[in-house]
Amino acid sequence: MKISAFLNKDTVLALLFLAPSVSGFALFYAIPFALGLVYSFTDGTMNGNFAGFSNYQALLGSGSFRKAAWNTALFTFVSVPLMVTASLGLALLLNENVFFRQWLRTAYILPLVVPVASIVLIWQIGFDWNGTVNEWLHRFGMQRIDWMKSEWAIVVITVIYVWKNIGYNMILFLAGVQAMPESYYEIARLEGAGPFAKLRITLVYLIPTMFFVVLMSIMNSFKVFRESYLLAGGYPHDSIYMLQHYMNNMFLSLDIQKLTAAASLMVGCIMIIALSLFRMERGFRRFME
Repeated sequence: MKISAFLNKDTVLALLFLAPSVSGFALFYAIPFALGLVYSFTDGTMNGNFAGFSNYQALLGSGSFRKAAWNTALFTFVSVPLMVTASLGLALLLNENVFFRQWLRTAYILPLVVPVASIVLIWQIGFDWNGTVNEWLHRFGMQRIDWMKSEWAIVVITVIYVWKNIGYNMILFLAGVQAMPESYYEIARLEGAGPFAKLRITLVYLIPTMFFVVLMSIMNSFKVFRESYLLAGGYPHDSIYMLQHYMNNMFLSLDIQKLTAAASLMVGCIMIIALSLFRMERGFRRFME
């Protein structure tokens, strides 16, 4: 009786519609990740024997892995707060009746639809040794800077990351601000609240949106490898040598055990961060209720 109740017409149709997506996800994501997780505990991919945590011990003992992990964590913890702050400020600004508001909204959304290769080409023109920025520095009597082969490389990558993703986060914040009931501000005005009190009310209302924006910003920070790789290659300056660089180099050298162990650790860290954010959001919702 329970099986027949479960397999009703609507359930069968829903399963049929979900089948292509679930099959694709299982074939291209879930099964390869499960196999990679298994490989990380063996000493070889073909007829390998169980090696316990020896691959993880070798990975943690690798100086290049520790450098890549540190650079990735540092980039995430610096760029994400910068991204959230900048996108929130722009959303609050564009919610007002500022000059060229519609044009500014379009300008910040354009990087979302521009291919990565085109973005990299634009930034190469700007930050090459003979690029636009160095030409300006030379005209003002300053020395040229080899941007992608110096400590400035991390600054360039951070600016690219913010420029590429700020439009999406701004849209999310702007939607949250415009969905806020006007009665909140009316009550605040009746009680004589000033601009800072109104800003605090807005920030409290936007906290659920902020959790989602922070999560998406963290996810996007791990995708900056594309721009970094196209700008500086597989062995960039030490400051922008990320986990994805390390895993890419392990793949090229066919060191599958270190590759799968590094990927498993990175996925584990991302899951811990995501679950922590979801738990904080649920706690905030219960507190507000």
